[in-house]
Amino acid sequence: MKKGIHPDDYKLVVFKDMSNDYAFMTKSTAKTKDTIKWEDGKDYPLVKLEISHTSHPFFTGKMKLVDTAGRVDKFKNRYKKHYDNKSK
Repeated sequence: MKKGIHPDDYKLVVFKDMSNDYAFMTKSTAKTKDTIKWEDGKDYPLVKLEISHTSHPFFTGKMKLVDTAGRVDKFKNRYKKHYDNKSK
């Protein structure tokens, strides 16, 4: 491996799938301001995920719409004028 290109500040971080509250801890260099109290009683940095292997259709085999941030509504509002002109 090349020297000097890999980060040195690895720390334990909790990643949480916000669609189903699944959380796991791993080492990461991800920066975040949020924290969470983990099962051992200590506070760890928290990275919020919209989708993980517990909610992704490829891994679950189930098709479901995950719209945690209102992405569908944002899309519809952005292109509302286009759809209104098309329906006339």
